[in-house]
Amino acid sequence: MGPNAVELVGLIVVVGTAAFTIIRVAHLWTARLQSPSADVAARLEALETTVQQLQEEHSETQERLDFAERLLSKTREERRIGG
Repeated sequence: MGPNAVELVGLIVVVGTAAFTIIRVAHLWTARLQSPSADVAARLEALETTVQQLQEEHSETQERLDFAERLLSKTREERRIGG
């Protein structure tokens, strides 16, 4: 191998190592950005639980409202008929 070949191999090794390092750092950086901290994850879980509870309460309230509307409608119908 002549001096040019040795320089070429050295250049390939240096550029390859730098490229590998940059790709590895970028991968670690994006992985870190994708996973929230423990505090953020806990707060998000608490919010999800609260939203689920509110949805259940809303559903129950809607059922009660529907029942009250049916009861009032039945009472009005009976009064109109003369029940």
